[in-house]
Amino acid sequence: MTRLVSFGVILGLVAIFGFLSLRVLSGFLLPMLLAAMLVVIFGPMHRWIRARTGWPDWAAAAVSTLLVVLIVLAPVSLLLFRAGGEAAAILKRPEGFRLDPHVLDGLVAWFNDATGMQLTSDGVNAEIRRLLEDWGGPIAARAPAVVGKVLLGTVVTIVSLFYFFADGVRMLEGVTRLVPLDRRYQWQLLEEFEEISRAVVSSILLAAVVQAVLAGMGFYVAGLGKVFLLSLLTFFGALVPLAGAAIVWGAASLWLLIFEKNTWAAAGLALWGLCVVSTADNIVKPLVLHGQSKLHPLLALLSVLGGVGAVGPIGIFVGPIAVAFLQAALTMLQAELDSLSDDAAAKGAGGARRPSRPRRQRDPGDLPPTGLA
Repeated sequence: MTRLVSFGVILGLVAIFGFLSLRVLSGFLLPMLLAAMLVVIFGPMHRWIRARTGWPDWAAAAVSTLLVVLIVLAPVSLLLFRAGGEAAAILKRPEGFRLDPHVLDGLVAWFNDATGMQLTSDGVNAEIRRLLEDWGGPIAARAPAVVGKVLLGTVVTIVSLFYFFADGVRMLEGVTRLVPLDRRYQWQLLEEFEEISRAVVSSILLAAVVQAVLAGMGFYVAGLGKVFLLSLLTFFGALVPLAGAAIVWGAASLWLLIFEKNTWAAAGLALWGLCVVSTADNIVKPLVLHGQSKLHPLLALLSVLGGVGAVGPIGIFVGPIAVAFLQAALTMLQAELDSLSDDAAAKGAGGARRPSRPRRQRDPGDLPPTGLA
């Protein structure tokens, strides 16, 4: 009885302090998840550095972390800060935000002809300024907090990346001893995480490349100049969730229609962009995710779209991982139910248990695959 009471108290302590720890660390879970995915992707590079140099774990981890920062985080951060700086410079101009009259006059004239309204460029600019003042004020007030949160998340990602490279194997060894889950199931979950991490990153990049190539073909046929530049912009636009490549080919279609007065080229480019370029994203990503993981193409597509809708851009990664883990958990549940059924059948047959299905043999002391060891 005393032992049962002690066990209950321990469970209560685990539940209480687990909940408190989750509340404390909840703001850092996404940066740590990003760091874990980067460790999986760049694990071969880290192993190569460690094997070739023979340096201590901390030194190899420092070099690997620096390379990942230079390859991934530094370019992304520079692009974000450059875009933010340009937006702030526009809003701080003495005349405020104002569209170029040479561009706006043609757009207003086309709109007036199509609708019969009598808009003016000055009136449109005044309305845009009013909307920016109404909407931009609260956003500007929260900007320092958002920037600080992004900077803190970046620091947490870099620090987590270093410690995952340096102590990842020992961390996993400690966690696998504490988690009350059969070792083969821990293998299965970590294999799912590794597979889906690589699949998500490769699917996003491949889909962006395919859309850029297809859009470049459309830009060339439509007679637009700067095809390479527009294709490059399409590649970066395709990395943006939901809107994607439509940001670029849509703007190019409007340019052809309004300023070059080429209705057929504009309509053809818009049709090509809608039916081919943007549709390719919904074909390539599910196919790659399905080919490199066990997700069905429909589940892969819905997990990406649903993840973005639920938690924002990071949902591109979180959605497929959550669905893959659910699928793995259901497989584990089915295996346990089959085992219980076998036990019950063996008892009913007088103790002779039916042979279970063969499983891949692993050393019980082996660590799950992480891309580190």
